[in-house]
Amino acid sequence: MADRTTRTSAGASALFGRRIVVTRAVEQSSDLVTKLERRGAIPISLPLVAFSTPENFAPLDTALHRWQEFDWVLFTSANAVQSVAQRAASKNLGILGQSSRPRIAAVGPATNEAAINAGLRVTHVAKTHLGLALAEELAPQLRHNSVFLPRSDRANPDLPAALKKLGATVTEVIAYQTLPPSNVDRARVSEVLDENSDAALFFSPSAVNNLANLIGSEVLAALQDKIAVAAVGPVTAAALRDHGVTNIVTPADTTADAIIAALENHFAPQGKKLEPANHGSGATHG
Repeated sequence: MADRTTRTSAGASALFGRRIVVTRAVEQSSDLVTKLERRGAIPISLPLVAFSTPENFAPLDTALHRWQEFDWVLFTSANAVQSVAQRAASKNLGILGQSSRPRIAAVGPATNEAAINAGLRVTHVAKTHLGLALAEELAPQLRHNSVFLPRSDRANPDLPAALKKLGATVTEVIAYQTLPPSNVDRARVSEVLDENSDAALFFSPSAVNNLANLIGSEVLAALQDKIAVAAVGPVTAAALRDHGVTNIVTPADTTADAIIAALENHFAPQGKKLEPANHGSGATHG
């Protein structure tokens, strides 16, 4: 791993001069990139996931026409919020009324912000930024109620299974597709993820698996001997472990501040490291 400690002046962030590879889409990373730059880090964009509209809009359209019939809408990603809002607008469907139905829950702060920006009123934001936490934290309210769950075609099946165990009537639809990146190839990956980089941030299992498909699991596993590998959320960390990466930096939650804190702690000189906070970890989706 490249050593840039000589560039860091007293009082500067441990990220000063560090090249941090961000594998999330550019439009999803602006807050994180800004905060990295403020600490003197050098963010490098390497989007490993792309998104597209669903192949068939009919299930989503049907659900949107029934919007106020649902007791709850659970959003597990900002992409789901944006896909629902855009489709509703394109079909002139009013989902922004002040009616008490449906109540809306978001998996974390980024999803909550996307919902607010779309004009939706969020009732609950998961304390643990993980889809399954919505079922656990809202169990009394969700039990035997109707739930609309717009998600990616690659979303984890744990949440709908947990909702059905509560007796909820679940309408799960594909709101968007998660695809491999169209403009990133093995050469681009090799150019970015080399000894000149200091860390790579992964935000979803899809990003991990897409990278493994590009460079192979052995090469992916070997990255941990060259650079810091960070996983946002336990599901993403599990995907990395599936490909042989065991030395993983794990932020306390999904926020940009938590990601930066984990990286700063990782790169801090010995004797200045802090004990990681015992907070619930989350996962981004897609």
